[in-house]
This record gives sequence, structure tokens and C-alpha cells, in this order.
Amino acid sequence: MKNEHSSKLFEALASPAIQLRNRIVMAPMTRARAIGGIANELMALYYAQRHEAGLIITEGTAPSRNGMGYARIPGIYTREQMDGWRKITTAVHSKGSKIFLQLMHTGRVAHKSNLPVGGEVIAPSNIAANTSIWTDSEGMQRVSPPRAMVTEDIEVAKLEFVRAALNAVEAGFDGVELHAANGYLLEQFLNPHSNQRNDRYGGSVENRSRFIIDVTNTVVEAVGRGRVGVRISPYSTFNEMPAYPDLEETYNYLSNEFEKLGLLYIHLIDSAARLKPVGLELITTIRQNFSNLLILNGGYDKHSAEQALDDGADAISFGSKFIANPDLPSRLRYNLPLDEADVNTFYTAGAVGYTDYARVKMATAL
Repeated sequence: MKNEHSSKLFEALASPAIQLRNRIVMAPMTRARAIGGIANELMALYYAQRHEAGLIITEGTAPSRNGMGYARIPGIYTREQMDGWRKITTAVHSKGSKIFLQLMHTGRVAHKSNLPVGGEVIAPSNIAANTSIWTDSEGMQRVSPPRAMVTEDIEVAKLEFVRAALNAVEAGFDGVELHAANGYLLEQFLNPHSNQRNDRYGGSVENRSRFIIDVTNTVVEAVGRGRVGVRISPYSTFNEMPAYPDLEETYNYLSNEFEKLGLLYIHLIDSAARLKPVGLELITTIRQNFSNLLILNGGYDKHSAEQALDDGADAISFGSKFIANPDLPSRLRYNLPLDEADVNTFYTAGAVGYTDYARVKMATAL
């Protein structure tokens, strides 16, 4: 075959806990197709179409009704939701790929009209994010002011993450990714701009890190080390997460703790970090602290992905490129053109811009 280029990107990744067909990961991306918060047949087709990825990580999925802050995102806290996800894990496994469920609690990045009955917008402190969010009932709205979590709320949230992870494994997932990036609940505890508590979950680096470490530890105990990864995004300001003085210390501490817990992987969004020398130093520090798998994400193309693997990453995740190119690994392998995704259909409710992107006809492309 012409145009094929051999590189680490297309090599199998084998570790004691997981074996992947290649080092290309489909990044988690909110797509807002889960009507009523339940994964469905359309979503099963979407994920199965992208089976060439060595690992698929699903869109952010709420561990509880309090975490359902966006319109039409899925949950994993009811039997009906589990049954919906089982259709997807079955479809993906039938194609020979692996799939992890990303657990995402939106915390203060939420609007009350997006929550199911009984849901409440909660966060480490009663500080609203300065941002707006789409609601199907009222259009764009400012996020709802959160209620500061009391100690009982924190303990309940930990249990909700554990139950959700167990539900995910029962639904057929190979593992779970805890979303501690992009300004959602776990990162809200890390950042002193959103966490101004004066108890054991606020103040020092160790205290602000306590919630994510406790959640991670209990999830690992419940489902096993080889089934848990964590996503982080140091220096990203998405969802009003500005940098803070002890940011480097925080992620140095966290990556050491993740090493002690024996996590399968750290999924590092490094696009913001790569723009500054101190960020590049932090990426190196995280790699040195953490001996298991490091997945990098952040606007990579084939060339930069290959370079990152040569520099010590274990896998590279691709986001929007997978939307318009369900066969992205083949296109990268054979240097074929990539289609552009329609941003206007990223979060709409139907098949258009979701499952209607075509695969390349390999016989004529090569």
C-alpha cells in the first residue's frame, strides 16, 4: 500500500492492565444526543463507527442527578441509563476496540433547568462561574448560582462516583475516566478561585486535592487499578478556571498521589501548558512522577503526535478530528485528507453532524 508511514502511533500498546490495538485514543467530547439523559441507539452507532481507535473515551457522563448540568448529557446512575450504555459497549466491543466511560460531575457549570427532578447545582463554594450555558427550555442562560457543599454532600458525592463506576463496569465498560479537568466539580475543588472553603477540603494544596484523591482512591478500590484513569488540564482557563500561584505544586502533588494509587493512566490536556516554559516543565514533572500510561491531548496532528510519543507519552487522544473522520486512524496511517467538522452541529439533537460523516473508500484512496 502506498503512503503508509510506520510510527509508534500505530503500534499496539500493551501494559499489564490493558492492551490496545494502537496508541490513538478518541477523546471524550460532549455531543448532547442523550435524550432524557439516556444513551441510545444513535449514540451506539456513533461510537461503533469510530472503532478504529485503540481506546474510546466517552463523552462526560453524570454520576448523579446533581451532575447533569448540561442539556442532553447522559447519566449512569439509573438502571435505564445502564441498559442504554450496554448497547454501546456491546457495539464497540464487537468491533474489537476498548471503551472507557468518562465520569463528569458538572458542579457549578450547570443550569437548574437542565437538571432532572431532585437535582441541585452544588459546588465547593457558593461562587458562580462567569459563563453561560444552553438550556433546551430557555435558550442561553447564565449558569445557576451553586449551593456550597457541606461535609455530608461531599461524602454523598464520593459514593455517587463509586456507584457510577460500578454501574459502568456492570454495563460493560473496560474502565472509567474521572474528569478532573475543564472546570468541572473535581477541578473546582483544586482551584482556589472556585474553592474558598476553610475546612479540610480548602486552603492548602493538600486540602484542595483531598476530594479528588478520596474519589479516585475509593473508585480504584471498587473497580480496580487497571480500570481507572484521570483527566487533568493544568493552565486551562475553560469554565473560568484562572491560574493560581501554587498550580505547579498542586499538579506535582497530584501526580505523585496518582502514582501511589496505581492509576492506569493520566489523560493530560496540555495545549495551554505547552505555550509556556513553566508548563513544559510541569509536563516533564508529571511524566517523571507517574510511571503508568500518559495520554496527551491538545490539538495534535500526526507529526506532533509522533514527536510526543518519541518524547515519552504513551498515547495521544484526538477530539474534533474524530467527529468528521470516523476512520481517523486509517486516514492518519495512509496520510489521507481529513474532513472538517461542522461546528454548528456539535451539540444538536439528531444524526446530522453526528453519524453522517463518511469513511474514506480505501480501494480508491490508496
